[in-house]
Amino acid sequence: MDSFTASIGKPSLQYLPPSFAQDCQVAVLRLDNLHPHINGNKWFKLKYNLLQAKAEGKTTLLTFGGAYSNHLRATAVAGHYFGFHTIGFVRGEPSQNPALHFIKQMGMQLHYLNRSTYRQIHQCNDLRSWLENLFPGENFDNCYILPEGGSNPLAVKGCAQIWRHVPTWFDYALCACGTGATLAGLAAGNPSCYALGISVLKGGFMDTVVSHLLDQSHFPQVNNWKVIDEYHFGGYAKSKPELVQFIANFIESYSIPLEPVYTGKLFFAAFDLLQKGFFPKGSKILILHTGGVY
Repeated sequence: MDSFTASIGKPSLQYLPPSFAQDCQVAVLRLDNLHPHINGNKWFKLKYNLLQAKAEGKTTLLTFGGAYSNHLRATAVAGHYFGFHTIGFVRGEPSQNPALHFIKQMGMQLHYLNRSTYRQIHQCNDLRSWLENLFPGENFDNCYILPEGGSNPLAVKGCAQIWRHVPTWFDYALCACGTGATLAGLAAGNPSCYALGISVLKGGFMDTVVSHLLDQSHFPQVNNWKVIDEYHFGGYAKSKPELVQFIANFIESYSIPLEPVYTGKLFFAAFDLLQKGFFPKGSKILILHTGGVY
């Protein structure tokens, strides 16, 4: 793993001007520049899971995601680099989009699950047996199972190490919140900073998800965090004209790429909160740019 980790870049801090920051100091941690394919928070979530898979002698990484999943892409590339076979269970009907084409080029074997079947994953206590019943004749004993989005206690441990790449004197840290591990890691990794997760999903359940991850990761007393649910724009991968316009204006003004599923909603929320005076004057604010496919 050392040869590949050496190729992972070091994130830079990019400060935003007063036109965005208002009366605060706002810096963007450019995790999107770490690596062409395993960038953003994905490397931090995968690192200790890959080590654990090696320690358990597993030969295959098995995971789940949508047809444009950044997690599936990162897992496929990680398997290619580190000598794992990879299997991905994709939500929805078979398609030929460029993301899935690239994933297959990286050697990932894909299975497609209709949406009603895919939803059962989240209620399943024994995924290995469930999958073997779903695909008779298949044997998944040599598979290391990564949850959707790669979020588990080892991912929280990895995301806590994001603070090794940035000063810890920030008052607030903001990240997009889809499966909760990045927010949990941010909070656990720097108790003196208040971590805000901008949920990209509709439903108001993300607090429970993050609390559960912190408990599983042996950080039950960590309470320096909050999920904000007002910026999902209708739900996962949903958008509205004002979000589309914000993204276009932001890219033109600051030359930082955004996409509408995660980072666009995050930066829209940060700008709106700054405009509304949510943060005390003079606050030092860190925004995690967690990458993605644009």
